[in-house]
Amino acid sequence: MSFGTVQAQSLVVPPSEHPVLRDIQANVSADRLKQDVTKLVSFGTRHTLSKTESNTNGIGAARRWIKAEFDKISAECGGCLEVIYQKQTFSGEKRIPNPTEVVNVIAIQRGTVDPNRYIVMSGDIDSRVSDPLDFTTTSPGANDNASGVAGVIETARVLSKHNFDSTVVYAALSGEEQGLFGGKIMAETAQKDNWRVQAVINNDMIGNIAGINGVINNTTARVFSEGVRYVETPEEAKLRRFTGGEVDSPSRNVARYIDKIADDYIPNLDVMMVYRLDRFARGGHHRPFNKVGYPAVRIMETNEHYDRQHQDLRTENGREYGDVLSGVDFDFNAKLTSLNAVTLASMAWAPAPPANVEISGAVMPSTTLKWTRPIGKMAENLAGYRVHWRLTTDAQWTKSQYVGDITEFELKNVVIDNYFFGVSSVSKTGFESPVVFPGPAGSFGGY
Repeated sequence: MSFGTVQAQSLVVPPSEHPVLRDIQANVSADRLKQDVTKLVSFGTRHTLSKTESNTNGIGAARRWIKAEFDKISAECGGCLEVIYQKQTFSGEKRIPNPTEVVNVIAIQRGTVDPNRYIVMSGDIDSRVSDPLDFTTTSPGANDNASGVAGVIETARVLSKHNFDSTVVYAALSGEEQGLFGGKIMAETAQKDNWRVQAVINNDMIGNIAGINGVINNTTARVFSEGVRYVETPEEAKLRRFTGGEVDSPSRNVARYIDKIADDYIPNLDVMMVYRLDRFARGGHHRPFNKVGYPAVRIMETNEHYDRQHQDLRTENGREYGDVLSGVDFDFNAKLTSLNAVTLASMAWAPAPPANVEISGAVMPSTTLKWTRPIGKMAENLAGYRVHWRLTTDAQWTKSQYVGDITEFELKNVVIDNYFFGVSSVSKTGFESPVVFPGPAGSFGGY
């Protein structure tokens, strides 16, 4: 049986252009980001092991200031943010030898339609110098990672003026430089509380445009994403070997989503999708979320300057070292912050990604996709679905068809062997979820 043929004549396709996303992009302020990065730098060091009692110096002062900023934003939106600390004490670790309380500062903006679906933006509070255990030396951490934390705060300022279908979380995480401990705390808390995490977008160094390679570039950014889910079982790996999915994990399709947002809504920005968990043999705070099965990616600048990362402040042979304010381009910081803000808003206004996506069509001239529709309030803003396909060598989804509010569709004369396929959900106002690749390799989870 052919699905979609009969109703194709009466389909009303929701709009694909969203002026509100352009307004969100324009409302991100480089001046406010500069103020916030400057304030974070003023704490001297934000090392995880640094002092916590002072109001002017150390990690404790920094996280209390971040919480105060979230509280101020919440007051301005009538209490729309739930601002909390997440805490856990670690000891006996390579970079945390003595008992140390690692504290995240989290602001939660509850969704009105599907509040147990979570979309997270994160940045890292802590900074460090050359010795990862040196918690007293001045460590400004202007780009790494005051730029990311300031981006999280600014995104909360902008998005708190809107209501969203899903829950949006603004997370300032601690302990990244000591071993990704803040992400571990948050990921485990999300699991314990049964959050349906649709995406975690980690921002780590989003303010530098001058690379150590001599390149100065304010028009590109990188998005890193894992290709095969870390939690894949041997049975799932066997299935993937015969059906594909090596480049279509949910994290990879979140990266594609971000790339499309940049093309459509962020002026003069091109996203480089890097098919790797993170930079070569290095790590970031999205990794703890991947480790427990959540879709998570890292956004950052394209050209890094290693003299400005994890360095004691000094000048040697006329060469300056250290992560100071002069190394941050705040217009670029605003550009990448707006990429986050628009992405979060678009995802949070879209329905949940389709669940239980299946595909069939071996030794047949056509390809059939099936999926599960949500029930109850979760489907309140659902208009229908869009099926997608692309050549197996294409990086981005290139072909698609809106098929309406059905749960099965046959693509006639499109041979399953020649393409990759997926399905996305579309709201009545035209906001679209990330694409879901069929089977466990691409699953975002159930409802």
